Amino acid sequence: MKARIAVGGVILVAAVVGVVVLSGLLDPRYETSAVDQAAPSQELIAKGKYLAKAGDCTACHTSKAGAQFAGGVPIPTPFGTIYGTNITPDKQYGIGNWTSADFYKALHDGLAPDHPLYPAMPYTTYRGVTREDSDAIFAYLQSIRPVAVPNRDNDVSFPFNLRPLLRGWNLLFLKDTLPDVSAGNSAEWVRGRYVTNSLGHCTECHTPRGKFGQLKLHDSLQGGNLGGIVGPDITPDALAARGWSPQALQQFLAQGIAPQGSAYGEMFDAFHHSTQYLTESDNKAMVRYLTGDKPAEPVPFTPSAAIGQDQSTGRRHYLALCAGCHAANGQGKPNVTVALAGNSTVRNDDPNNLVLVMLHGITAKQFPGNQARQDMPGFANSLDDKQMAELANYLRTSFGGLKGNVQPADVQALRAKKAP
Repeated sequence: MKARIAVGGVILVAAVVGVVVLSGLLDPRYETSAVDQAAPSQELIAKGKYLAKAGDCTACHTSKAGAQFAGGVPIPTPFGTIYGTNITPDKQYGIGNWTSADFYKALHDGLAPDHPLYPAMPYTTYRGVTREDSDAIFAYLQSIRPVAVPNRDNDVSFPFNLRPLLRGWNLLFLKDTLPDVSAGNSAEWVRGRYVTNSLGHCTECHTPRGKFGQLKLHDSLQGGNLGGIVGPDITPDALAARGWSPQALQQFLAQGIAPQGSAYGEMFDAFHHSTQYLTESDNKAMVRYLTGDKPAEPVPFTPSAAIGQDQSTGRRHYLALCAGCHAANGQGKPNVTVALAGNSTVRNDDPNNLVLVMLHGITAKQFPGNQARQDMPGFANSLDDKQMAELANYLRTSFGGLKGNVQPADVQALRAKKAP
């Protein structure tokens, strides 16, 4: 009897898989398109180039010392290191033998022609990209110079190196749509949802993950751990609580710097390769989606030094180590350092990023409009855990309007994490 049940279960699973495969083969979205039949127009290629920037393809497929889209970018995960692949039209190592349908399946289903993809490739959010836009990106990628660079082997431990298991992962965790994080129904809001959730794949870095690497979509955009820096909560209420207005967010996405702070870590890469190239209309649409059709008023910064804590020690640390660049009252210096008074990172309830920057520093960056941020040294070797907590609490209360609740143990736990 048990054997019959087991056999019946196998047959049922096979039937379900067969129906899924058959439906996929019959779905017109999986057919080849005109892109495969004739040389694409320059207009289509230009559209694809823009969409590739909006989708931030460069970040994972172009290494710092490598050719454009030739792969080799290490992507650390809890299960090992995945390497971005060669997506130039090289026929041996790239996607030169792919069809437009193959490319769409990779974006939509996480399936390359010969194997499932790891979800380090964000097909969990690219799934929302339309076939029309997928074809445009494919046309652009096929138009660039092929580069014969072999793909690096992934360093993934057993059993996660068994790619067939990814089909089961997809059955469990791959969703057709992502939950909305704001309220709206305007045309701009709808476009913003597409740019944010699909092309921009903001969910991938700003959403927490479960033990199998799946997105916890019920907490969408409420913050995600990137192994060091935490992608902060960018839901409408959280943005408003840290002082973000729609205008400031538009400036931040376009220029990488705003009165609330500057991009650093993975967000600088996203700005540098992607968000600064968004059209004005897509920039506004993304912000409209992130804040909603009726944005909440940004909460003004109010110092909270009088929380019942003596901040004199923390202020001495600040004057000795920080005031020379950030100024005595945290107002910063143009083209040198950002203001700390009202700074979004300082105002974040989670002190993770603030403490990491204090420990390890951040590198100098150039921004559009001749704006700049100079190199900031870390103080991991200058302050012990207690002193670091004192400084962090002074910043949080005096410049962030928060409670000074950082403990020495919190600092100790972050010392080993990677720098921003």
